Amino acid sequence: MRYNQCRDLRVSEVGVGCYSLAGVYGKKDLDEFARMVRRAYELGVTFFDTADAYGDAESILGKIVRDFRSDIYIATKVGVVSGASMDLSPARVKRACEESLARLGTDYIDLYQVHFDDPKTPVEDVVGALESLVASGKIRHYGVGHLPADKIARYAEVGRPLSVLMELSAATRDARAKLLPLCREHGMAAIAFSTTGRGILTGTIREGHVFPDGDIRQYDPLFQREQFRSALRVAGRVAEVGRRYGKTPAQTAIAWVLAQPAVVCALTGPSNVSHLEENVGGSGWRISNEDLASFEAFLSEEDARLDRERKEAVVGILSSPLPADPQAAFKDLVYAIDTAAVAGMCAEAQIVPVFEELLALQKAPGEQAAGKLDDIRRRLAAMVSGRP
Repeated sequence: MRYNQCRDLRVSEVGVGCYSLAGVYGKKDLDEFARMVRRAYELGVTFFDTADAYGDAESILGKIVRDFRSDIYIATKVGVVSGASMDLSPARVKRACEESLARLGTDYIDLYQVHFDDPKTPVEDVVGALESLVASGKIRHYGVGHLPADKIARYAEVGRPLSVLMELSAATRDARAKLLPLCREHGMAAIAFSTTGRGILTGTIREGHVFPDGDIRQYDPLFQREQFRSALRVAGRVAEVGRRYGKTPAQTAIAWVLAQPAVVCALTGPSNVSHLEENVGGSGWRISNEDLASFEAFLSEEDARLDRERKEAVVGILSSPLPADPQAAFKDLVYAIDTAAVAGMCAEAQIVPVFEELLALQKAPGEQAAGKLDDIRRRLAAMVSGRP
């Protein structure tokens, strides 16, 4: 295992994330999860990432690492109140920190991260609360994640965030243009998550793959339409590169992330010890400059193709009647919203309230939801076209 120095933290290149404990990929075997975390420690993993919004993840992780707590770094998050509701008021930040400390069974948090943006609370107030937690010894450092680039820049101007948490893989590359330059400019560490594209770069997912009930990838835009087809093409090239080094596709995908400037840790979400051991093999070697350059040329062509195709898909979804099945209509709108935001077809500030409204309809009865879903479609179409 290789390590990167981030101020006073010696962070392992490969980290372990606990998002799966939120149930987003189906039910987890907690005994196997515990074995995996202990094995990660034995293999030199020092960075473990969780959140107060991941169900019982903080409590579960805290109990597992109790015997070696001082040898590792725990990162957790603050901001989510429930669903898509956010609260970063100073009182909430301080109270949430105390609650996380209690669940983790620790006296301090190594990295306390802003989970999502709360537009109601000024950045200065959030930073003030975080700095007070640093001064009191409750947290060692703070970072930000899931924020638009302008907000991240503001946090860097007002405070001293250690890190930026970002989705980054060879299949989801937008952070390279928007966030990695900010990290380099302000001296912040990039912590990447979903580094194997939520499994799509491992070579185990093919066209027509069916995810089980409860798996969030049923609705994930990465696994829909042209984004899925693009990701499969990227996965094929990743596997090709890996074969030249005797590495698995997952190890190659992780090594590619670690080759990106400012990235200090590639978070992985292994479900068992075997997956963990494979992921750790993404550290300790490097893809040659020649192979990276060839892969970049391929990605440049893929970016241009994908940009064109996904914009066409958004326009197609929003200009046509939605499917009669409410779940299919919901999936199409999730795709349209996410893709429109990523492709810059409308402002994120415009689209976030609509997305929150859409999430509230996910479990609404069919007939009740149908009219509201179509209303959302029409409003999104107006946003994308620039109509008032």
